[in-house]
Formats: sequence, structure tokens, C-alpha cells
Amino acid sequence: MKEREVENQTVTEFILLGFGNLPEWQILFFLLFLVIYVLTVMANLLIVSLVLVDQHLHTPMYYFLWNLSSLEIGCSSAILPRLLASLWTGDRSISVTGCLVQLYWFGFLVTAECRLLAAMSYDRYLAICQPLHYAILMSGRLCVQLVAGFLLTSFLILTTLVSLMSKLAFCGPNEIDHFFCDLMPVIKLSCSNTSLITLVILIFSSIDTVPPFLLTLISYFCIISTILRIPSTAGKKKAFSTCSSHLIVVMLFYGILITVYMLPNASALIAPNKVFSVFYTVLTPLLNPLIYSLRNKDVKEALGRA
Repeated sequence: MKEREVENQTVTEFILLGFGNLPEWQILFFLLFLVIYVLTVMANLLIVSLVLVDQHLHTPMYYFLWNLSSLEIGCSSAILPRLLASLWTGDRSISVTGCLVQLYWFGFLVTAECRLLAAMSYDRYLAICQPLHYAILMSGRLCVQLVAGFLLTSFLILTTLVSLMSKLAFCGPNEIDHFFCDLMPVIKLSCSNTSLITLVILIFSSIDTVPPFLLTLISYFCIISTILRIPSTAGKKKAFSTCSSHLIVVMLFYGILITVYMLPNASALIAPNKVFSVFYTVLTPLLNPLIYSLRNKDVKEALGRA
């Protein structure tokens, strides 16, 4: 009887199990994630500062990179501070409202990043495949409009999803076997009818991920085809160097994201899912500025001038 009473109570907080099954590793995890978070913020702030102060980087490519670094800071800040607090204090509880807020901001930033990477692919396509028309086709005004459009559509999508989720009832259990409030694990805990929100998620996911992914694939297919037609080896190397950093970032982002959300929801795959989730939520925001700074001649020269 007591168990039924507990199950029928309205849940006011969730328990993020995180890495709780490895208590002896908590301090090590805390130090590791703290170092990663500090380095992520510093590296991305460095990119943001360089693009703002260096006139040589005031181009569409680096305007998009500036926005990407800003989104990466937000993505890390939506996940890691709460995780660090949990590892330090041992308190793994999070209110339902706090969980929805975390889900909202992380989803908003990842959705915007998905579109931004597609825009960066299109920018590289114009620069390599249509260099004579690049300045006209990729104007500063268009860049601002694209970024504003990405943010607006992300806002509308996540506002709709979280508004629907806020109407769900949670009756128990309240444990989420993850280190942050991800969309599907939270929905699975609801005792309400979730058919509507599941349909909305399917529609939004198709609109949000498939077109940007296809645009990115088509852009790089055209880019690689154009590069292969360049007669000189030096010309091919120069053309590829302008897009290699972004290509690596795109492969990391989509590769890990697809792996995480395509894995079956089997209990045996919970641990691998957490590992891949760490890659795209924690490590990717750190790797992106390092890839751009280490492989990009303009950024390295800007660092030298700074």
C-alpha cells in the first residue's frame, strides 16, 4: 500500500543518477570535469575575443565561428555547473522546474548549433565553388539574418516542446539514469499520455536535423568535387585548408549526436550512451576551439598579433 501511495504522489524533483554507481570516482570526475569546463570557457572566450578585436577576422566565416564559440560556452554552462555541484556535494536531486529549464537551454543551444554548422558549410561552399560571387552572396546582412533566424526558430521549437512537457504529470519513479535532463529520459517518467509530445518531437526533429544535415552533406560533396578538379597540388591543399577545420567539427558533432540518439534504449547500453553523451555535451565544446585555433592559419596569426 505504501509503495502505491508513493507512486501516485506528484513528483516535485528528479534524481539524476549520473555516475553514482562509481562513488570512488566522484572526486576524480569532479576535478576532470572542472578542468574541462574552465578550459572550454577560456578557449571559446579566446576565439570570441579574437574575432571581436582583430579586423582581419571580420569576415562571414569568423562571424559564424564567433557565434559557434558563444553557443559552445552556453552548452557547457547548461550542463557542467549542475554536474559539478552534484559531484561535489553528493546531492543529485533537481526540481522538475530546474530540469525543464536545463533541458530548454541545452536544447535551444544545440538546435541553433545544428543550423549554424549548416550555414558554415554553405559559406565554405560559396567561398570555394563560387569565389567570384562570394562577397555578394554572403553579405554581412545575410549573416546577421541567418543567425537571428536560427535563434528565433530554436526559441520557437524549444518553447513549444517545454510548454507541452510542463503539462505532463510525473507520478514516480523519479530517477533519471543520466547526468543531465535529456528529453526522452524525462518524458519516459511521465504518467500522462505522451503521444502528442512524442509526435511533436518527431516532427521537430525531422525539420531541425534532416535539412541542415543534408545541406551540409551536399555542400561538402560540391566542395570536394571542386577541389578535386583543381589542377595543382598546391591549389588543392590551399582550398582544402579553408574548410578542413569545419569539416572535422561537423563530423564530430553529427557523428557523436547520431550515435547517442540512434542507440537502442536497452539497459545494457546505458553506460555506452553516457560515454557518448559526455563526448557531445562536454568534450566537443572544448575540442571545437582547439581544432579551429590549431588548424587555422588566420586564427594563429591573430593569436600572434594579440
